[in-house]
Amino acid sequence: MPRASQEQTRTAPGSAAALRVANQRRVLSLLLGRGTEAATQADIARETGLAAGTVSTIVRELAAADVVSTVAGSGRRGTSVRLARGAGLVAGVDFGHGHVAVAVAEMSGEVLAEDRRPLPPSHDHEHGLAIAREMLDAQLDRLGAAHDALRNIGMGLPAPLSDSVVMSSAILPGWVGVNARDEAAEAFGTAVLIENDANLGALAEHRHGHGRGHANVVFVKVSSGVGAGLILDGKLFRGTSGTSGEVGHLTLDEQGPLCRCGSRGCLEAYAATGTALAMMGEQMPEARIDDVIAAAQQGNVSALRVFEDAGLHLGWGLAMVTNLLNPGVILVGGDMSHAGELLLESARIGLRRHVLAGTTTTPVLVAALGDRASMIGALVLAIEATDLLPA
Repeated sequence: MPRASQEQTRTAPGSAAALRVANQRRVLSLLLGRGTEAATQADIARETGLAAGTVSTIVRELAAADVVSTVAGSGRRGTSVRLARGAGLVAGVDFGHGHVAVAVAEMSGEVLAEDRRPLPPSHDHEHGLAIAREMLDAQLDRLGAAHDALRNIGMGLPAPLSDSVVMSSAILPGWVGVNARDEAAEAFGTAVLIENDANLGALAEHRHGHGRGHANVVFVKVSSGVGAGLILDGKLFRGTSGTSGEVGHLTLDEQGPLCRCGSRGCLEAYAATGTALAMMGEQMPEARIDDVIAAAQQGNVSALRVFEDAGLHLGWGLAMVTNLLNPGVILVGGDMSHAGELLLESARIGLRRHVLAGTTTTPVLVAALGDRASMIGALVLAIEATDLLPA
């Protein structure tokens, strides 16, 4: 019988084989959600609604295929189950304004290796991808893993994307017009999923950070630019053409400072790191944003004012988002979030000033995963796109 016919017969709708595959997927989905936390067979039966015997059979089959590993407990149903190294590896790649971070993880989400290197802001995509491939190869070598052990790669870019093509971006000018998915797949020799970095931050925080338990989450990355990732009804929201979340270009004042997008008075022109550094330029001409944060923490009144002003404007923008989406929590990441309450205290004031009266106060917190949020999100993206069913 031809292979296609065999496959159709094996998984015909309503067949025993199709039910078996569906049940395997339910078990794997549960284990993916658990991440590095093991589940007992009793847990799996209770949470999936499958019979204990069915769970035992599925676990035995998946263990034989080296997709899961088991540790014996008290009784058959007490056996702990988690995803195994044999299920394969994934990689996450996070490009920023001046850096690239790369990590390798098991399908459970456990990070086995990670690294971060500086990149010149003007780098072109070929150079950036070559550095990332070099970092990935070095990590796989240290782990003693073959390149073909990689099942998927997730990659984030700080730019609007439309069908994986990088749109106009002053942050990564060397990538504009590039089909990032195709170029990355060629550079890495593996399938690559491309996503905006703020979207990846939202995905990571929803799965593993302060967004857990919330169906509607807004993650705002405030760095060289200001962008948001949106989780709505538990799913990443990309919009019609994939460019949702550009909150940095909400107009706060039509007569305000010129923004890199060509408009005036955008949120980004008030809250991004470039503005903060410009405000402190005379006092601290060679400073980085963490230097300005340190000055504020030591009581420098000018530096304190920088974060107060940025926070008030950020809160104004967050109020617009809150009025529109009514999220359960707003999480702030990126370089400016290193200021913590110096930024967020005034952001909450700005939010209260402009949010609809009577609206339940939306918590505004620093993202739990810090500077690793987008990279962790890239791993999540790769993991969740991988079919773990044994052949």
